[in-house]
Formats: sequence, structure tokens, C-alpha cells
Amino acid sequence: MFWRGRERASERPVPVDADSRAVSRARRDPRQFEPLYRKYVAQIYSFALYELRDHHAAEDLTEEVFLRALAGLPRFEDRGVAGGSTFRVWLFQICRNLLSNEHRRERRHPEAPLELAWGLTDGSDPAAVVQLRDEAGRAWSAVARLSPERRRALVLRFVEEMSAREIGEVLGRSEGAARVLVHRALRAVAADLRGST
Repeated sequence: MFWRGRERASERPVPVDADSRAVSRARRDPRQFEPLYRKYVAQIYSFALYELRDHHAAEDLTEEVFLRALAGLPRFEDRGVAGGSTFRVWLFQICRNLLSNEHRRERRHPEAPLELAWGLTDGSDPAAVVQLRDEAGRAWSAVARLSPERRRALVLRFVEEMSAREIGEVLGRSEGAARVLVHRALRAVAADLRGST
């Protein structure tokens, strides 16, 4: 009986990181990094843009993330995640660290940023477009007023569609703490929006 239980345990499939083959190829030949870059560049750029609210700064930061990832690839640890990617989480951790550095720099040397053009028009009723733009602006203003960690948790969850486990890894927290962070952030945004109407 004991032996059968051990046999079943050894038959369990070992989780494999979705990007492990691509990472292995890129480690052998840096020119093979391009598929990983193409797969994640839009996600990293989007996360940086939501944080920085400036296209040029987000582009620069995204470039820096991938340069650091390429340089650090020999030190990357593939931990094997069923249906997920530790490489993706690692990229977002690099991005988070660079964003923290950028925010520290901004606090030391404040600048007046240009506002993003929302680009929400669909060619229909101008009054509806104005209302939609106003609602989106109020929602993003409420998100912007959150603490950096809560704001990042919401962006990772709803823009990047990460799981609570992935969010926890990116933010250096447990999966449960990430769930609580997202929940509290949503409640804070809802309360903010109720108070601003």
C-alpha cells in the first residue's frame, strides 16, 4: 500500500515553465531572445505606460527591461510553473524595480508630465464619447490615487491579466496577500468614485 502511494507520487507530471525552451535557446544564442521579446514587449510596455503615463518614458523603460533581462539571462532560474511562466514574472519583477527607481528619480527631480491623449473616440455620438472619456478619466484618477503597490496590483490583474500567484511574485508577496491587495484596491477605487459623484 505504501509502495503504491509512492509510485503514484513519482508518476505526477513535473510542471514545466511555458517559456523554458525559448529561454534555453536564448541562453545558448542571444540572437534567439527575439521570440521572448516579441511575446512580452507589449505587456511590459503596457505596465510601464500605466505607471509612468508617458509613452516615451514607457518605451525607454521597456527597452531597459529587455536589455537587463538579456544580460541577466544566465542567472535566471526557471522554477517550472504548470500553465505559467516564471520568465514572465521575472520580466515584470525587473520592470517593477526599474519603475521604483524611476519614481524615486521623479521625486528628487519633479517634472510636469504631458497628459496622455485618451483616444477613446469611436466616431459615434460626441456626447457619449465625452461621457465615456470623463468616466474613464475619473476611474484612472481614482486608480492613480492608490498607493503604488495597490495600483500595480490592479494593473497586473486587470490589464496584464495575471493570476494572484503571479502578482504576488512580481510584488514580492504571497498569493493570499496579492488577492487581498487587489480586493482592497478595488474597494478603495469604488469608494473614491462614489465620493466623487
